[in-house]
Amino acid sequence: MDVLISFLFFLSLFAAVGISSYRKSRGTKKDYYLASQDVSPMLVGLSAVATNNSGYMFIGVIGYTYATGLASIWLMLGWILGDFLGSLWMHKNLREAAKRSGESSYAGVLACWQGSRFGNWQKLAGVLSLLFLLAYASAQLVAGSKALYVVLDLPIWSGAVIGGVIVAAYCLAGGIRASIWTDAAQSLVMVVAMGLLLYVATQSVGGLGAAWQQMGQVEGFLNWYPQDLLLPGLAGGVLFALSWLFAGISVVGQPHVMVRFMALDNAGHMVQARCWYYLWFTIFYFMATGVGMLSRIMLSDPGSFDAELALPMMAMELLSPVFVGLILAGIFAATMSTADSLVLSCSAAITSDILPKSTEDTRVLKLATVGITAAAVIWALSNDQSVFSLVVMSWSALASAFAPLLMVLAAGGRPSQKLAITMSVLGLATALIWRWLGWHAHIYEGMPGILMGLVVFAVGRLLEREPVTKAVNA
Repeated sequence: MDVLISFLFFLSLFAAVGISSYRKSRGTKKDYYLASQDVSPMLVGLSAVATNNSGYMFIGVIGYTYATGLASIWLMLGWILGDFLGSLWMHKNLREAAKRSGESSYAGVLACWQGSRFGNWQKLAGVLSLLFLLAYASAQLVAGSKALYVVLDLPIWSGAVIGGVIVAAYCLAGGIRASIWTDAAQSLVMVVAMGLLLYVATQSVGGLGAAWQQMGQVEGFLNWYPQDLLLPGLAGGVLFALSWLFAGISVVGQPHVMVRFMALDNAGHMVQARCWYYLWFTIFYFMATGVGMLSRIMLSDPGSFDAELALPMMAMELLSPVFVGLILAGIFAATMSTADSLVLSCSAAITSDILPKSTEDTRVLKLATVGITAAAVIWALSNDQSVFSLVVMSWSALASAFAPLLMVLAAGGRPSQKLAITMSVLGLATALIWRWLGWHAHIYEGMPGILMGLVVFAVGRLLEREPVTKAVNA
């Protein structure tokens, strides 16, 4: 009962923070989807990190680390470094383009980047966003359901429904501003919860030295690279690490994360926002990897349970009921901080990108939000994939479709609409085929997807120039 009370207390706080944002709502489409672009750097950074480090981190990464061991560190290092490299020139350019174009959606900003609108590309991007962001949202609700099932023994469907109702409530109240405010509160609880569990777990096994010694007794657990790589030896390890660098770069193709930077109050404040973002990101990811490694020596029978349930099981074993409630609230907060962002991005895709006429009526925007939330809940209830697998698939698909185009635009490239469509389609197709062939187990599928999009741009520009050259020579 103490666990339930503690969980409900923190959950009520998050809901109250989100719903209270209604007081600042201006009743416009730009306010609903971009918070009128007046969000402070601190809130942008904390919101972006909470949205990025979602149920995927609490459930998926810890499960992956439990199964993989020390080699999972390359996922952490590659993801953070790739994310940072991608931000160096794209975040600020995207914020400036959002201000210049007046668009409310990520796809809309890219479509109008060069002044004229790429209408056909925008509709395609809207459909792709809707499909993969919806899959991503369902994964977050699944993560919350798994946590409630383990800790409170609630039916597996209950977490998805509870999360869906809360997300819909504060999204309807304040739109993206509600999402950003609750993200900031949730990011604090997420770090406290993960840090608490890391400390208690380390002490329970006798300290860092004893933990490392016990990990060494698990065959292959302290290997620097996974054993089933595409290439043998160091070459395979380098390729594995490089592929996760592309997973970090992939963040620039995620509408639900990048919209936070689009909402920043001033493009000149981007450095401050990134400082908050990367400080919180590095601390949280390091702690999650540490907890995942400790879980293997504390829950030593990998065949007896779902590895993605390692964190809540450790919390129940090590902590008092009140702190178990805090951990559970942290997990649930992580899932909601991403789910609400995904739902709003899906809503923006429908009302700004897919529908033939963009609407400014906030009642229509909110109706779309409710419909998307219901669809995400239904998908979550019928889902049979792991959180890690579903998140990485959606992440890589969005990155392969959008990141190459954003890279080119931010670097000053001027692709035609036809070339932009070809880049998105072939980049996405490459990533999906890579996963279908099973090669994603060795190399993150977003890497070949992004590279394909960039190669298509380079070849396309050469082909577009060739007829002009021939005409001049004639």
